[in-house]
Amino acid sequence: MTQIPTSTDRAAAITQAADRLESAARNGTPCEPVRDLLGDSDMELAYAVQQRLTRNRLAAGARIVGRKVGLTSPAVQQQLGVDRPDFGVLFDDMDVSHLPVIPSGRLLQAKAEAEIAFVLGADLNSENLSVDVVRAAVDYAVAALEIVDSRVADWDIRITDTVADNASSGLYVLGSQRVPLTDFEPVDVTMRMYVDDDLVSEGYGAACLGDPLNALLWLARTTRELGEPLRAGQVVLSGALGPMVATPTGARVRAEISSLGTVTATFSAKEMR
Repeated sequence: MTQIPTSTDRAAAITQAADRLESAARNGTPCEPVRDLLGDSDMELAYAVQQRLTRNRLAAGARIVGRKVGLTSPAVQQQLGVDRPDFGVLFDDMDVSHLPVIPSGRLLQAKAEAEIAFVLGADLNSENLSVDVVRAAVDYAVAALEIVDSRVADWDIRITDTVADNASSGLYVLGSQRVPLTDFEPVDVTMRMYVDDDLVSEGYGAACLGDPLNALLWLARTTRELGEPLRAGQVVLSGALGPMVATPTGARVRAEISSLGTVTATFSAKEMR
């Protein structure tokens, strides 16, 4: 197991890991894992890198529009060799729902996950958060495709690598059918995802931490404890309903989620940014 840095090395480790990940994103060339700097299990240190990258994005003019929960599906956890959820930040330029074609050049190693996205109608900053409280805070839900990405070469990641790398976030697409939670139960949905009309992934609501609302509750509690509670108007990608799949340039991805309809994304054939 990689040795976790001592306290005197932590600041340097944060800087070096952030620089490595930023360089990979800027140059379009995946980098080596950052767990050699952070250790295999130091979540506090990994989130410190994520926070450093977030501050840099905000300083460059980006705006936070929500959060994503990652590693909620046992199938995805098995794919990546981890055993717990994580979260990342959604920035305004990550929403490509309005684009007719996804610019493949903005991605290094794209994969797609089908998810339920919750759009909040109220803040989630109370001390007594529960499933009922988070349910009441949801304005509506939509079908979503999260285009996950990794700055780490060959997706050779462990939990500290993905947490530091903003939970392997890339882009996302929201469906157009807005459904209030009074009209369906997230735990009961079924999902089918296709790439170029080939069925490549199937899943269901219970695959997401037992219920996508459990993922929302976990995120609400975690972000509140960190002093950055979820706010009204924010989008929450609640986690994969089934295995993620590679999305090569030129591919067309379509996900069908019961009660929420269809969401699609077509990737540019060329490496356009």
